[in-house]
Amino acid sequence: MTDYPRTPEAVSGLTDLQYAVTQEAGTEPPFRNAYWNNHAAGIYVDVVSGQPLFSSTDKYDSGTGWPSFTKPIDPDAVSTKTDWKLLMPRTEVVSSGASSHLGHVFRDGPRDAGGLRYCMNSAALRFIPVADLESEGYGAYRTLFTTDQENAS
Repeated sequence: MTDYPRTPEAVSGLTDLQYAVTQEAGTEPPFRNAYWNNHAAGIYVDVVSGQPLFSSTDKYDSGTGWPSFTKPIDPDAVSTKTDWKLLMPRTEVVSSGASSHLGHVFRDGPRDAGGLRYCMNSAALRFIPVADLESEGYGAYRTLFTTDQENAS
């Protein structure tokens, strides 16, 4: 099993927005972020640690302006905790390796896929296209994709 820790070097390489989101539990603007409308096949990893988090096969358009997924690649890739920042409880999602704030999970996702909506911040993620999985060290995740999904744009 690979360990995905937060390192001082990784944190120091973050942009201001990436730092605010992942280290200070910030939120980026909807519809003005890198992945809300990304339809390419691939995986999304923690921008801090590189831990695989979500697959494009579980991504859907939630209409919120943030990338949304029905589930993580591996349930152990993320952990959750209650967040009271808006004076009402929300379920915060963090990466299990680096404890990076990723976003929140809500119970208004597609019912046929379990009913969850993992609403993530693009600034907390790095996208690895299917064609780059092997060269980026994520070749084991290639099995998540069929030829049709690879060619989808």
